[in-house]
Amino acid sequence: MKILLAEDDFATRKFMAGFLSKYGECDITVDGMEAVDAFLMALEDKEPYDLVCLDIMMPVMDGYQALMGIRNLEKERDIPQDKAVKVIMTTALNEEKNVKMAFELGCTIYSGKPIDQERFEQAMKKLNLI
Repeated sequence: MKILLAEDDFATRKFMAGFLSKYGECDITVDGMEAVDAFLMALEDKEPYDLVCLDIMMPVMDGYQALMGIRNLEKERDIPQDKAVKVIMTTALNEEKNVKMAFELGCTIYSGKPIDQERFEQAMKKLNLI
């Protein structure tokens, strides 16, 4: 599995990278702009990501903007919805308006922080990633 992690907090990034690396190759970015750029490069290299984990509160470009950018790149390339990358939003923002906005923008699963490894693994199983 090819995974893209976008997380600006060092401790969370280190934890998530260690956790996700058990399941595949994990590329790491520290803001939404880098995440969209990495996603585009992977598409151009014909090695798309299977999973993108996006924090919402990041500098330069937040997770919502990055999610819009990723979904727009998929639309531009006529990637069918059933082949679209799976996106798990990872955030401490658990208010209903945040969850609703993430799903409206095309996230697949919304996961609150702190990350519960068992629940995160269940989410990946539900998405047929592991």
